[in-house]
Amino acid sequence: MKQLVAECFQALNVNLLPTKIGIERVETERATIYLVNGEPILAKVNNRLIPTLKFSLALSSLPSVIVNMGAVPPICNGADVMAPGVVTTDGNFHANTLVVVRDERHKKPLALGVALRDKVQITSNDRGKVVMNIHYVGDWLWKWMKELDRERAQ
Repeated sequence: MKQLVAECFQALNVNLLPTKIGIERVETERATIYLVNGEPILAKVNNRLIPTLKFSLALSSLPSVIVNMGAVPPICNGADVMAPGVVTTDGNFHANTLVVVRDERHKKPLALGVALRDKVQITSNDRGKVVMNIHYVGDWLWKWMKELDRERAQ
């Protein structure tokens, strides 16, 4: 548990210690998912710890890439973020940084990705991929979390 708490702080700058926490580890074929106080908020995918789209505390601390509404359907189907779809960014970041992809209308998290360019390059460029999509609304992890919610509701 101490290692997960330290890794969460280092990777996401989020401290899990202020509250009493219970951590459950679930192994799947694709990832290790961590339920913290019963909520699936962290996953280790390809040896990288990421917040799930349910971990609002972590998502609010990460920089964001805001996309136009036309980009929403492809992103929610797993597409990477392309420069023409980017409206603006929020927060400073460099290439290889985790970023939250949000829609321009509601600012809701659509996806979590890895920036392929620095913030300045994203906002000044109008071509190419700018964020690699690694977790999005509707992906296998999202569906796994929804199924967990359904099981609990019964």
